Amino acid sequence: MQPEGERRTNAWTRHYLTQTQSSPRRSRRRPAAAAVAVAQEACRDVPLLLQQQQRRRLRRPPMNLTAVTDEDEVMTRHVADSLAVLPPLERAYRGDLGGMRLVDVGSGAGLPGLILAVARPRWKFMLLESMQKRCLFLEHAVEVMGLSNVDVVCDRAENVGQSLDFREAFDVAVARAVAELKVLAEYCLPLVRIDGLFIAAKGHNPHEEIKNAKSAVHKLGASMLEVCDVESMGPHGQRTAVVYIKERVTPKKYPRHPGTPSKMPL
Repeated sequence: MQPEGERRTNAWTRHYLTQTQSSPRRSRRRPAAAAVAVAQEACRDVPLLLQQQQRRRLRRPPMNLTAVTDEDEVMTRHVADSLAVLPPLERAYRGDLGGMRLVDVGSGAGLPGLILAVARPRWKFMLLESMQKRCLFLEHAVEVMGLSNVDVVCDRAENVGQSLDFREAFDVAVARAVAELKVLAEYCLPLVRIDGLFIAAKGHNPHEEIKNAKSAVHKLGASMLEVCDVESMGPHGQRTAVVYIKERVTPKKYPRHPGTPSKMPL
């Protein structure tokens, strides 16, 4: 017999899937124009920060934060792409949107977490990044942008996922351009509470990745809720948000030791 919490989750999942338009597994949404405009204005310091970092490459080893540093391209591509996860997130999330805790795994240059933190100032964000130099950039960006709702944690996802302070402590985990989906799932799902969401921002055709990740996602206590096409300023004009719901507690053995998920995917 299923535990009560799992029965409730499965019932809600079935209800949610009956409400999606056209296909129960696929829908199409554009980020709200107002949210894009607000975030673009608030993120005006991001291109300057990226350009400053690029100039430092002449004197220091590169950080490889992002290949895009032109102000117009940062605003139209990175900001809009980051905000594109908001519609599927807010549509799928079943809790109180006002008090959400979100972790951005493998944050890099703060994409999408830094942008989302600007667009949703009432939410609490943790930017998780393993590289010290990138963390220094993120801390600087948070200070320059005056964000009080963001914490930067410099550590590997495998370590943080086994920490009692962070394990299953977040409502939503997001990740963008970090790793293959079956690897990402092991990084992210241990951090998500039951009934929470894991959202992976992927390219325009992730179907093979989704298929290959099905077993791993199940082992980690989740199932796929939605595959959502979102508008993108990238070369393909489209990205995909893959949304998973956490239905069961992740077994304690996951995530495995640092490096193991990428070398030996589930």
